[in-house]
Amino acid sequence: MSAAPVTDKQTEVAGIEKEMAGVNLEGANVQTPIGVKELSPLKPPFLNPIESSKPPPAPELTEEQQKKYEALLETVKSWAEIPAKDDKGGPITDSERLWLTRECLCRYLRATKWSATEAPKRLLGTLTWRREYGVSDLTGDNLSIENETGKQFILGYDNEGRPCHYLNPGRQNTEPSPQQVQHLVFMLERCIDLMIPGQFTLALLINFKSSKSKSNTAPGIGQAREVLNILQTHYPERLGRALIINIPWMVNGFFKLITPFIDPLTKEKLKFNDDMKQHVPPQQLWAEFNGELAFEYDHATYWPALLKMCEQRQKDVLERWVQAGKHIGESEIYLKGGGSPSIDGATSEKLSSNGRAVEPKTPGALSEVSGGEVSGKAAQSDEA
Repeated sequence: MSAAPVTDKQTEVAGIEKEMAGVNLEGANVQTPIGVKELSPLKPPFLNPIESSKPPPAPELTEEQQKKYEALLETVKSWAEIPAKDDKGGPITDSERLWLTRECLCRYLRATKWSATEAPKRLLGTLTWRREYGVSDLTGDNLSIENETGKQFILGYDNEGRPCHYLNPGRQNTEPSPQQVQHLVFMLERCIDLMIPGQFTLALLINFKSSKSKSNTAPGIGQAREVLNILQTHYPERLGRALIINIPWMVNGFFKLITPFIDPLTKEKLKFNDDMKQHVPPQQLWAEFNGELAFEYDHATYWPALLKMCEQRQKDVLERWVQAGKHIGESEIYLKGGGSPSIDGATSEKLSSNGRAVEPKTPGALSEVSGGEVSGKAAQSDEA
């Protein structure tokens, strides 16, 4: 039997995958593909939240906001070149066009208080930064050493379906370097890969449990300021909440030092030594945070499983984008396999701030997710 012919769409997908930001498994020492079902349930990351963990519905854009969004969309569509230093500037790529979703544009509009002049500057600035920083060049192979002790991992989802990103400074295994910050950026990108349809933010869970071998594993002020700048400038409205436990006096003083650099909206999302079961379902909350999940980080098991999972999510998103016509301003809910149609099929309908078409009789109503990995209803605006 002869092999099925390769279609033009498949060729397009293969070409764009080479420029896609995110997981690069070449040379990652993954000898055989590992399916999540083949791994110990205590060691790999989760694919799904529990049934009750669902994002709340998104508020509908006002008429004025819709006009500003449409104006920004037209501006972004006109971009032909992305400026960057060190010969990294050049024509806008398909992976960058894919990154410029409807929700992405809305995030930058809200971050700039709906400024028609500042929003495009911020967006273009982030595209420039992503090129100069080399976000697409960060690979699981190069950064594997940074995660060998499990000082960061993504595991489970909170009550509103946010992926839970755990930081464990006490497991620090490398000396301060730019690679430590690159590692954090890489893991933030993986959190975005694992977001369910309708959820656009993550939950950060930080455990300052002391290290047995090092007296001080908290990041320095300079590194902390660099991370805050990256988060606030290039990942606006991505932090849904931050849950922090086991804060020693030295780290408490550290937080007081960096507080002036944290914007007021971010401060409101910080929860110190709360009952974490109020924020994350106990069965998906790590035991170190007083949950019921007896998770054990095993790098040889977890790391290839995470990379494989994220690689598949990226491929799925890319295929949907190509099939729908490769639009700038595409709906992330559609791209993630949610219930919304492609933005091209909903252009005549009223849209909420998360890209979902709003039914006239029941504004903001949610439709069931079908055919995806997430069951239930999924729709939400980005948190401020």
